Amino acid sequence: MKTMDVILTAAVTVNGMIARHPTEVVDWSEDLQLFREQTIGQTVVMGSNTESTLATELDGREVVVMHRDMDPETVISQTKTEKCFIIGGAQTYSRFSLYLTHIFLTYHPHIFPSDSVTLFSNLEKEISLSYIRKVAIDKALGIYQFQYRVMRVD
Repeated sequence: MKTMDVILTAAVTVNGMIARHPTEVVDWSEDLQLFREQTIGQTVVMGSNTESTLATELDGREVVVMHRDMDPETVISQTKTEKCFIIGGAQTYSRFSLYLTHIFLTYHPHIFPSDSVTLFSNLEKEISLSYIRKVAIDKALGIYQFQYRVMRVD
């Protein structure tokens, strides 16, 4: 498999939820401008549930919608851009967990109930991270994107 950055990017609540329910159109995320800047001209990969919740088209990006019969390693190997952003949801994040090189999380000041959608739906191995930096989204609200390098998956 070719070497490239495979980046999980997500807006999460402080208790690690990515949505209230699987069909929610997320309108509480404050990092959409940064998301656009980071992903423009790159490949974005999402599950079909995530695709159905998008409020706008992801123009200027190569878009891959994952289906159950698709293999993450094959998707990555066929990517022609410098970076591949995994943008959701929980099942897709889990399927790509072994291939991640970076994780970008933007924490939002919300706490959703425990039956909400978690970042990973089925994570089988622990992931160790190394902090890179934080990017300010809205300092007054205390919203930052935290960027990590994946060190290893145990």
